[in-house]
Amino acid sequence: MTDPTVAPRVLVRTEGALGRLTLNRPEAINALDHDMIVQLTAALDAWRDDTDVQIVVLDGEGERGLCAGGDVRALHAQIVAGRAEETAQFFRAEYALNAMIAEYPKPVVAIADGITMGGGIGLAGHAAIRIVTERSTLAMPETRIGFTPDVGGTWLLGRAPGRFGEYFGLTGGTMNAADAVYLGFADHFVPSDRLEALREALAYRADPTGPAEIVLLFDETPEPSVLPASREWIDEAFSAPTVAEIVERLKAQGTTDAAAIADLLEGLAPTGLAVTLDAVREARDLPGLRAALEGEYRRVLWFVNEHPDLVEGIRAQLVDKDRNPKWNPPTIAELAPDAGADARAYVPELPLF
Repeated sequence: MTDPTVAPRVLVRTEGALGRLTLNRPEAINALDHDMIVQLTAALDAWRDDTDVQIVVLDGEGERGLCAGGDVRALHAQIVAGRAEETAQFFRAEYALNAMIAEYPKPVVAIADGITMGGGIGLAGHAAIRIVTERSTLAMPETRIGFTPDVGGTWLLGRAPGRFGEYFGLTGGTMNAADAVYLGFADHFVPSDRLEALREALAYRADPTGPAEIVLLFDETPEPSVLPASREWIDEAFSAPTVAEIVERLKAQGTTDAAAIADLLEGLAPTGLAVTLDAVREARDLPGLRAALEGEYRRVLWFVNEHPDLVEGIRAQLVDKDRNPKWNPPTIAELAPDAGADARAYVPELPLF
């Protein structure tokens, strides 16, 4: 039975023509747990055939961000306690929700204001209309914990210009609003002080103007992204066939920026880097989001069930916080020639779809 004194972690309500979903865990930057995913899915199911709901808006409570990602501490606790089946159920539910948002028959408007990372990208990145603000910081930072991008992140990364998909997938680097629009993670820039007026317009505008046209009334042009200036050296390095060769090319460029990225990569989990490189390149050639989610699902459950680096990465970064992970293998030089093959070929006990 739900405790009425505890605030729900997802606020579900209608406002005019809007069905509004607000992640309501601001103390954790709206990090997703399994129950939140279930609530979001149930609301979208209920509104699918509700003629009063014409548009869905997804946002987050508080000013810190839409969603910082999944609750990885909870996943760590499940895995170390031998409850990996619960972890698999979390990912199956999350990825089904990501696909539902992408395929939803009514426009979903996602407002990625503030921090939007990992699981937050899975919610916002596949919406029909994706809005960022001057406070937005987007990333797929999974390699920082010895893991690999998921929630359809490889699908988005694989479609970024040039080799920026490999670059952001491997480094876990952050994007500002202009970067997100340039890379294909967002569609519109709306200043944060105009968001409430935008929501009101979406809810109560009387004429039949579509939501995309309404958003354009609030859209502004952000300062241009600086990423195009770096594309040449990033494309040259990150087109290399292996992680080791990417690092070699970065070092050979002899620039401060390239050397810093090489140093960063050499401190991350070698296996996570190899699996991520393989995943982004596979996703680039796949026919759709569902196929990319299936590829991610295989790789994620391989980490959960077969490889120690995910548990070790969460332990070092978020549990013990000693920042001293012991990766397996410890160095990029010790990676097997086709280090991503086992994760790519893994067969989960339960299919995703």
